Amino acid sequence: MPFSNPPQSPSSAMALAFTTASASGPRLSPFSLPPPYPLRASPSCGLDAVTAPFPRPRRCGCGAAVRCAKRTGKRRYPSEKKRLDRCHKELLRQAAPVEGSEGRESGYWRLSKLAVPARDDPGKDFTGISLPLLQAIAKAIKFPVASMLPDEAFTVIRKSFDARKVLKEPQFTYTVDMDVKKLLDMEPRAWDFIARLEPKLGAVEYMPKEKLASDLVSMLNASNKGYDHELGIRDTYNDSICPQDKKPRVAVIGSGPSGLFASLVLGELGADVTLLERGQPVEQRGRDIGALAVRRILQSESNFCFGEGGAGTWSDGKLVTRIGRNTDGVQAVMQTFVHFGAPPNILVDGKPHLGTDKLVPLLRNFRHHLRELGVTIRFNARVDDLIVEDRQVKGIVVSDSELRPGSGSQKLSFDAVVLAVGHSARDTYNMLQQHNVDMSPKSFAVGLRIEHPQELINSIQYSELAAEVQKGRGRIPVADYKIVKSVGEKNAEELDIAEQSRSCYSFCMCPGGQVVLTSTDPSELCINGMSFSRRASKWANSALVVTVSSHDFKPFRSHGPLAGVEFQREFERRAAVMGGGNFVVPAQRVTDFISNRLSVTTLPPSSYRLGVRPSKLHELFPPYITEALQQSIIMIDREMPGFVAKEALLHGVETRTSSPLQISRYGETYESTSLQGLYPIGEGAGYAGGILSAAVDGMYCGFALAKQLSLFHGDIESFLGKAQNQTGFVKY
Repeated sequence: MPFSNPPQSPSSAMALAFTTASASGPRLSPFSLPPPYPLRASPSCGLDAVTAPFPRPRRCGCGAAVRCAKRTGKRRYPSEKKRLDRCHKELLRQAAPVEGSEGRESGYWRLSKLAVPARDDPGKDFTGISLPLLQAIAKAIKFPVASMLPDEAFTVIRKSFDARKVLKEPQFTYTVDMDVKKLLDMEPRAWDFIARLEPKLGAVEYMPKEKLASDLVSMLNASNKGYDHELGIRDTYNDSICPQDKKPRVAVIGSGPSGLFASLVLGELGADVTLLERGQPVEQRGRDIGALAVRRILQSESNFCFGEGGAGTWSDGKLVTRIGRNTDGVQAVMQTFVHFGAPPNILVDGKPHLGTDKLVPLLRNFRHHLRELGVTIRFNARVDDLIVEDRQVKGIVVSDSELRPGSGSQKLSFDAVVLAVGHSARDTYNMLQQHNVDMSPKSFAVGLRIEHPQELINSIQYSELAAEVQKGRGRIPVADYKIVKSVGEKNAEELDIAEQSRSCYSFCMCPGGQVVLTSTDPSELCINGMSFSRRASKWANSALVVTVSSHDFKPFRSHGPLAGVEFQREFERRAAVMGGGNFVVPAQRVTDFISNRLSVTTLPPSSYRLGVRPSKLHELFPPYITEALQQSIIMIDREMPGFVAKEALLHGVETRTSSPLQISRYGETYESTSLQGLYPIGEGAGYAGGILSAAVDGMYCGFALAKQLSLFHGDIESFLGKAQNQTGFVKY
């Protein structure tokens, strides 16, 4: 609902007037932010104002106006859905050889949605072919005796667990590739069934050859040897074009996923790459994080946000993405992770994750390989400035990150600078603003992190099957949840713009995890969640966040494109004051948060190791954010009875869900639209929202830059597909 009072000026909105702390914690002055967009158009608006932008409507015989709007996704008209289904079915039919023809004696069939009851499946860690799975395959191809099908003819491509209440019982769902030639060689009697097999949309698909993904290292090694293979890379490094002693010099700033993959591609293709990381390698970074958790010592440049691997290293290590799990680019990144030590089951798992304990050795192997390529890696190296001449980047100014900016700085010249910083590099954003780099505020989300006992979430999601979890060591995966709610939406069919409602959703849900501190400044407080690979902790936590956009940043518009950054800081500072300092987190029972009252009784246990303090989290945010969170939690409890429980604890505050801005760049070259030679990529630049999407963005940028530097003459889209447009707004 809009505020009754007019919005305050930016200066008054930013002011904080704190009173003396009481037993309930310090009181905060009312915080004024602009009201959210109206949920419905004003009744006083004239019809002409509503319909003016539309073309002249067609009229039917009775004289009524008929207006048709284009709908996409789930909002398509039923007739449009049927038409698209018919087109897809026809394409599938045309792709498969004619029934009974010789063409059906080879190739592959991809069988999807193969359901195996959880009680019959060997369990989440088994990715082979079991008898229950053979029975599901036999049913799909209408083969009478499942035990006669040879295991060797089938390969599991995907395996996921489905415990939705709409099912009769929980099940594992498989996607399997069937090798026709191998099947017929080992069981000739299967021919009659293969000859009559019909393609089915989303269930049965014919492929003339197996879809094989390769890791980047193998792919680029083959290209560097001059192989003219089907990937389309040939003679990518040619001394006549780029002599050995005149390699193009490229600086990559940041060793998160985007920076690592950009460095890998450029290093393999022959560039002289220098990778600069303001933080420490994972070994020292782990010790610094331990000192923070035990002795409350925050290293400003080596913490949960800064250091080798980026912010995702000490998180859950989720490998989920909305850019397409089966795209060639994503598969190449996943295969590369396996090449550097990730467990192979991430290629099959429907919800893959690594965990911090698996990411640390992976990053160590990645670093060793880059150094073997000749990549120079400098840790503890903070980039304070860019060297710019005539709107072209000529180099960078680097200093020791343990010293003040500018102290003992060093100027380095480069032919190109890849900017792969994370979303917490606020000093870098300030530096870019001083160079008038084109940037704009971007939507993101803010909220609180809720924590339950993991056994409670297991019970809610799995019922009697919860006993099979066994702290991550059982047959059934540790229970999680994914929630998206739209608050203020009365009738979705009548809404045309996103601002008429706000999304509230779960973000970075960490089953069997813990709440951790992600502050980079002692005066600010923000948190996140993390898990190890087994997810064996007794807690489950997830952020519950509400979308905010540039309209909400108006009190901070004096900061220009950094308005979203100041919006984040405002709540991080308020959370720090609520907690009382020393990195203590303000917390509140979820039942009290809904009722707008302070938790006066003892708080339930928390996984957060630096302490929690009873606080009025319902006063932390403006009313429109608080009310959206409260309404969403009530809606969630209706779907997941028990979610609102006395054991559930809310922690504040979660603000760094994604970058608060986007740095403008050209789509084909990845080069900044305002500074030549600058290539902003990854999550910090506003083009990714997680480990996978950031790595893919860095990989594509590496190829695009190599092409401009005459190191690469192939067509990246011919073997990795077209790069996806990223906004950095990812809902886990």
